[in-house]
Amino acid sequence: MAGLIGTVTLNLALDVTYGVDELVVGGSHRVAAPRQRAGGKGVNVARVAATLGHQVLALGFVGGLIGELVAEELFDAGLTALLTPIRGETRRTVAIVNGADGDATIFNEAGPEVSADEWRAFQDRMPWARLGVLACSGSLPPGLPVDAYAELAIRARHHDVLSVIDVGGDALVAAAKAGAVVRSNAAELREALGDLGVEEGARQLVTAGATAAVITDGARGMVAASNEGVWRALPVERVAGNPTGAGDACTAVVAAAVASASEPDWPSVLKSAVAASAAAVLTPVAGDIDIEAYRRWQPQVVVQSL
Repeated sequence: MAGLIGTVTLNLALDVTYGVDELVVGGSHRVAAPRQRAGGKGVNVARVAATLGHQVLALGFVGGLIGELVAEELFDAGLTALLTPIRGETRRTVAIVNGADGDATIFNEAGPEVSADEWRAFQDRMPWARLGVLACSGSLPPGLPVDAYAELAIRARHHDVLSVIDVGGDALVAAAKAGAVVRSNAAELREALGDLGVEEGARQLVTAGATAAVITDGARGMVAASNEGVWRALPVERVAGNPTGAGDACTAVVAAAVASASEPDWPSVLKSAVAASAAAVLTPVAGDIDIEAYRRWQPQVVVQSL
């Protein structure tokens, strides 16, 4: 039986989407049916994991009136949440979708300042005994250290809980050194380690201490590395749509695998992760997944041992 998947979104947001007939810079636009819902990469992970049948607990900071809207939407979506209150106002993201070509223009607020006391309160409230895995992803709000996710991973290990951390840059290396299963895309990997191939970069993260590394590589598929080997999964077909939630779908599958087994079968995990990422592209909103496409593609994914 898989353990509870705790998904951490330290920079929660209220995602607001405006659809317009045609986006004209400097023009005035009518918005017929604006949409808003709780967002952030960790929330997307929670939504996909729940859709795939896993128990999830969303964790993060909320503050102000926008924070109340985020908490209400998580409840309405059927996602259990344990949210730590802060003095600052939860951020918003605004996406303007151009009906003429389907492209989205995104505006991301930085997020509220989080104090040292608020960060300590968040860590002290972690329900370690209930968790099968801790999945951390997304940007950090102002006030938190760059190695905040690595701090959580170290605390988790003290409670015999493994972490899956989706992050880039210096934070990726810190998470690897903390012993987490690390997740990133090829661009974030190069940002952290320099101009390396994805396979070599994944190996280096494992050498640095990561339990495993799972790296999305765009049209070339996905790579996983552990002390047992390195594998590449090939995409099943070219998929058109919205790619913004593809990486989060991958993280959800990886987290579910870690919650289910202390030593996941990484080639099998890659098959599911590639199928889930592609199925997420078919949906208009990050955090959703076309479950029928996922089930159809999962057995078709080819995995190569490198």
